[in-house]
Amino acid sequence: MSRAITFSEYGAPEVLRQAEVTMPEPGPGQVRIRVRAASVNPLDLKIRSGAMAGAFPVRFPMVPGLDAAGVVDAAGENAGAAVGDAVLGATVGGSYAAYALLQGPVAKPAALPFEVAASLVTVGRTAARVLGELGVRAGTTLLVHGAGGSVGILAVQLAAARGLTVVATAGEHDFERVTALGATAVRYGDGWPQRVRDAAPQKVDYVLDASGAGVLADSVALTGDSARVVTIADMSAAEHGVRFSAGTVPAGQGGQADQGGQGGRGGRAEDPLPELARMAAAGTLTLPVWRTYPLDEAAAAHADLEAHRNHGKTVLLP
Repeated sequence: MSRAITFSEYGAPEVLRQAEVTMPEPGPGQVRIRVRAASVNPLDLKIRSGAMAGAFPVRFPMVPGLDAAGVVDAAGENAGAAVGDAVLGATVGGSYAAYALLQGPVAKPAALPFEVAASLVTVGRTAARVLGELGVRAGTTLLVHGAGGSVGILAVQLAAARGLTVVATAGEHDFERVTALGATAVRYGDGWPQRVRDAAPQKVDYVLDASGAGVLADSVALTGDSARVVTIADMSAAEHGVRFSAGTVPAGQGGQADQGGQGGRGGRAEDPLPELARMAAAGTLTLPVWRTYPLDEAAAAHADLEAHRNHGKTVLLP
C-alpha cells in the first residue's frame, strides 16, 4: 500500500483526503516513481469541483494530479528509463501520491530541482503546443494575454527566444517580471486594445489568450483573422471563430495524457519537454515556484490556488 490524496465526491477543497491506496504497477512504456514533487494545476481544481465532469468523467475514489517528478522505483517493458533514474512527466492515475506511474518518462537534468521539473510538464507542453498551432515566425509580433500565469510566462520566453516581438497583458504587479522575460508589458482591463496598439504600432500578428478574460473579440480585431488567435481559457472561443486549444484528456482521467509537442497545423510534433527541461536546468527558461506544501496539505494548496493567492506554481512534496 502507499499514501495518496484522494476524493470520493465532487466539491470544495475539503473533499481531498489522505488515504492508503494500492501500490501502482508499471505497464509497458511506464515507470513507477517515488514522487519527489507533484505540480498543482488549475485543471486539478476543475476536475475536483466537478466543473469538468462532462469532459473528464472520473471514477471515485480518484487520485488527482497530472504532473510529477521523482526517482524510478520500478520499470515496465520499453519504459525508456531504469530504476534509480530521476525523471519527470505526465502521470497515469494521478500524481498526488507517494508513488505514481509515468507514461513516457523524460530524464531530469541534475541541475533542475524536482519542484521545477514537476511544474514544467503540463504548462510547458501547453505553451509549446499553442505556439506551434499559431505557426509563429521570427520577425512577427505575438500578444500574450495572462502573461503573469505559468503558461503565459513560458510562452513569452519561448516566443522571445524564437525572435518574435512579444507584447503581454498582465497585472501591474507582474510588469517587472514579464518585462525581464522579454516582453513589453501593458496593463489588462478596460482600454487594453489601444494600449496594445500603442505598444505594437507594427500590428499584432498572433494572439495567445491564457486569461479567459473576455478578450477574444478585440483580439480577432487586432489581428484581422480569427485563425491567428488561440485560447486555452475561454470557452466562448467558437462564438468568435477562435480555436480552443485543450490538448487531450489527462491519462487515467478518461483518456491519454497530452504527451505531444506543438502539433496543430503540422500534425503531431516531437515532445518539447526534454528541451524545456534542459533550458530550465541551464537557466535560459524560468518558471517560478510560488510555494510548496506537504502532501497532506493538498486541500490548502487547492484553496490558495482557487483564491488566486499564488504568483507562480504550486507544488506538493510527498
